[in-house]
Amino acid sequence: MKKIVYATLGLCALVLGACGNSEANTSSSTVNGKEDTLVVSTFGLSEDIVKKDIIQPFESENDVKITLDIGNSSDRFTKMKNNPNSGIDVIELAQNNATQGAQDDLFVKLTEENVPNIAQLTDNAKEVLDSGAGVPIAVNSIGIIYDEAKVGHKISDWSDLWAEDLKGKIAIPDISVTAGPLFLYVAGDYAKTPVVKDDGKAAFKALEELKPNIVKTYSKSSDLANMFQSGEVSVAVVADFGVDMIKASTPDATYVVPESGTYANFNTVNIPKTSQNQELALKFINYRISEQSQKTKATSLNEAPTNKEVVLTDEESANKTYGEIANRAKPVDFTLINQQMTSWVDQWNNLMNN
Repeated sequence: MKKIVYATLGLCALVLGACGNSEANTSSSTVNGKEDTLVVSTFGLSEDIVKKDIIQPFESENDVKITLDIGNSSDRFTKMKNNPNSGIDVIELAQNNATQGAQDDLFVKLTEENVPNIAQLTDNAKEVLDSGAGVPIAVNSIGIIYDEAKVGHKISDWSDLWAEDLKGKIAIPDISVTAGPLFLYVAGDYAKTPVVKDDGKAAFKALEELKPNIVKTYSKSSDLANMFQSGEVSVAVVADFGVDMIKASTPDATYVVPESGTYANFNTVNIPKTSQNQELALKFINYRISEQSQKTKATSLNEAPTNKEVVLTDEESANKTYGEIANRAKPVDFTLINQQMTSWVDQWNNLMNN
């Protein structure tokens, strides 16, 4: 990947995960001078697996109790930012929200000195860390999933989505979710004018050209899985973490990442400066990016690792931003995305709802 440049940011919602607005009801506590409770704010996906494979092992190894604050990235970020007494010790966010938090100087600086396993991050993950957005814990990217029996032919390139024979067959992610701006970058490539060159103007013209083929837009992977199962759509643009869910309901679906490339998003972890348990929080982050923990969640949560020491088999790396796919996954400018999101949402609504 090329180096990502970050500047002044605008707050926006770019999330794809389960929603939840509940406040964390337990903050750090001290027993006999030892802080033994950690409040971790995280995504609401696969909560049972997260507890079994990530939370419980850390609790056992460190004799601590972790309280989870569950919700989508944007909601949790806003709550943490606006409430210094939220009690959050560690927060896991989508890259856009983490970038905003870095610009607002909300987080503790994380380095190899206080998080030694940073030395094991991939080069791309280190670029995100160097930008100030936090320690990357997972990377995802977008591709095309389709039912070949219903389409009648193979799909191999992004440009195939604009074919006339796909009229009324495609679902694309809403502009306000993580995968939405990534696909806008794809539309800019199709228009031969990168989003960064014209703030997405040509990309929206390409979406207007694509509109006859779009039958649905979606905000959740679960909704997309239902669309495939019901036959509402036979082709979709999807983030790789949603592929398994779709294949569970539509086993014959084929997932492809075009050879021309894709675009990536990193989920990162940070420590708010308001955390009352920073020492334990640092231990948790070091554990989250350890080779063992990253390998475990790569296989159980379908999350591509950011630790370069993790080795996955072909079966384990299927449908992940790993190996050759990671090599052709390009960065997006989350500064630009954050700045333009209000305008993009307006343009999106005018295009898709009229």
